[in-house]
Amino acid sequence: MDASIEFQDTSTSLSGTLRNLIGGIQGQSVTLRQLMDAVGEQGLLLICAVASLPFLIPVSIPGVSTVFGAAIILVSLAITANRLPWLPRQILDRRLESAKLVPALEKGVNIVSRLDRYLKPRLTGLTSGRFINRINGLAITLAGVLLMFPLGLIPFSNTLPGIAILLLSTGMIQRDGVVVLAGYLFNVITIVYFGVLAYFAFSAGQGIASLFG
Repeated sequence: MDASIEFQDTSTSLSGTLRNLIGGIQGQSVTLRQLMDAVGEQGLLLICAVASLPFLIPVSIPGVSTVFGAAIILVSLAITANRLPWLPRQILDRRLESAKLVPALEKGVNIVSRLDRYLKPRLTGLTSGRFINRINGLAITLAGVLLMFPLGLIPFSNTLPGIAILLLSTGMIQRDGVVVLAGYLFNVITIVYFGVLAYFAFSAGQGIASLFG
């Protein structure tokens, strides 16, 4: 069986596709396995987009950061390798409370709906071909790693890489190279932001050390 993946163009609005997926969540809890089964093998980028939604708003849902962050990294690595992803059972089958997750996803979709009017095929050289898909996959992986940094209490530490993941994945889905470039920009912004945080933390540490020196 050929495990390679290809990304298909879509004429359906991204927010409409996401709403249909979220509307299918039933019961008191949901797992990543159920979400992946709903989107099918061609939905790897859609999984990345869905997993980025809770990080676009200031909300804390137990387990989401670990499950969705790890999923983004592993799925994006699969995109880079042009293969279907392998995910550990602990990530696939961990149950997330629907009552908290679904409202967060819906709020994220409301943000995505504002992008719909701007999404269109352009600069398609940045969204077509195995080589560029692998480069874009690595960019999503980088954003996923930045998302997993233990800085959840610091403003924008999750939001900035979450935006990068959303832009990169939706840009690839909709063949919009401009949006993909915006995703790269948010990766750069995130790295600069984390660098500034590290500098101030180091400076504060040096100041405290000098007081007791």
